[in-house]
Amino acid sequence: MRQNNEIMCKDNFPEDVKAIAFCEKFVKGETPRYVFGCNQWAKSIAEHIDLDGFIDDFTSSATFNDKPVIRSSEIPKAAMVISAVVLGRPITAIRVLAEKGIQAIDYYAFKKYSGINVKDVTVLGSFDNEFKINKHEFEWVFNRLADIESRQIYSALLNFRLSRNLSFMEGFVDAQERQYFEPFLKLRPENEVFVDVGCFDGYTTEEFIKRCPDCKAVHVFEPEPSNMERVKNKLKKYMNIHYHPYGASYKAQTLRFSSGGSSSTISEDGELEIKVERIDELVKDPFTFLKMDIEGAEVAALEGAERSIKLHHPRLAICVYHKADDLWTIPKLILSFRDDYELYLRHYTEGVTETVMFFIPKE
Repeated sequence: MRQNNEIMCKDNFPEDVKAIAFCEKFVKGETPRYVFGCNQWAKSIAEHIDLDGFIDDFTSSATFNDKPVIRSSEIPKAAMVISAVVLGRPITAIRVLAEKGIQAIDYYAFKKYSGINVKDVTVLGSFDNEFKINKHEFEWVFNRLADIESRQIYSALLNFRLSRNLSFMEGFVDAQERQYFEPFLKLRPENEVFVDVGCFDGYTTEEFIKRCPDCKAVHVFEPEPSNMERVKNKLKKYMNIHYHPYGASYKAQTLRFSSGGSSSTISEDGELEIKVERIDELVKDPFTFLKMDIEGAEVAALEGAERSIKLHHPRLAICVYHKADDLWTIPKLILSFRDDYELYLRHYTEGVTETVMFFIPKE
């Protein structure tokens, strides 16, 4: 977070000479080659490179993708390693490897400099073009942000997305345990009404209740049946919880849904059918705080909450990292409902995920 509050992003980025040299040597395969982590990005590298194995200290599996899995304490001294830790703690992962004296680069750098078409990381594959076409919209958001910290975070995220250089993310930490609850929300112990859209396992709702123990009501939206059962079990000791086994959208309909835990999403190829409804139709309480994290369906869900937002002027905490244009389309939509909001931005990982934009009613 090293940008000042006057510069949104750099005009150009120097090439990383060390990363280029690493990639050339890694591709040639003159030393043992490993990937740190066992996930979809590690698998993508293995589809192009004949690896010696994978490194994972937390799995009980002896193999992954038909290659051996070793512990970090077993990495050969001469090995070259690509860290496939890309979401929560990519900086920490590289730091751990460096402390062990291991030659390593992060997945973002390998994707950029190797010349190999490995899997993109979420929005990064389409972000360059999005930014080029709509730079003025990104600038508009930058100028609407209410504090210096928001502008610093916004600048760091844009520079990271455009350069794929993790150095722009130095200073961020994985802080998902406090996600959504910032001091500027000014939540009160009593009389709050919370709407949790994309409740997953109920963690965020329970954190809200801890902060607002005398709240009037809580409404949780979770369309995946197994997740909803977990939510009900977690929240069964609390009063005034309204369970909505639906997704949220701009109209009532039935959609296909791909089940994937916290990353479950609406998808034409999904194995489940779910019902989606308008928040305006289901939540009759004048709610004071709306949180939303629904894997890219935020715009449609907000369109279904337009009447409530206009009428009740609630605080909003909306995830803005699922789609390349979320950083500007979501604030533009909300401010078209009501323009009397202050905008704040906070980010809760070392990587590309868990960016939240807050809309705080102007006093």
